Formats: sequence, structure tokens, C-alpha cells
Amino acid sequence: MDETTNSDYITIVAEEDGVTIIGLTRGRDTKFHHTEKLDAGEAYIAQFTEMTSAMKIRGKAKLYTKMGCVQIGKQD
Repeated sequence: MDETTNSDYITIVAEEDGVTIIGLTRGRDTKFHHTEKLDAGEAYIAQFTEMTSAMKIRGKAKLYTKMGCVQIGKQD
């Protein structure tokens, strides 16, 4: 795996209680490998690695990447 993939970080900031983050594996069969729950105001910093190819985020949150900020979830 190249260095760029291993250095991509994202930051998730929960805007409500109960935001769920699920890490998904790489490979032939995609599987869940890690789950986190955040409450309002909590932040989670994650990195894509040889094991993690995708993340599923459920709930109202802000996602910060090197490409900018994305609002996730139903906004008021």
C-alpha cells in the first residue's frame, strides 16, 4: 500500500449524542472491524490503513478531510 493511503486522516465531530462510526475492512470480503459511539461535542480522528478501507458514519456530525468539511445527517 502506498504512503498516501496510509496518511489520509479524517476527523469526525459529533453534533448530537449517539453518532456511530463503523470501520470496514479491505479485501475480497468487506467486514465490520471497529465501532465507536460519540456524544455531542466529542471528536474522533481516524486514519485509512491497510486494514481500513471505508467508514460508515451515522448521525449528525461534521466530517473534516483534506478536501474540506462535510455536514452529515439531517440538518435543522
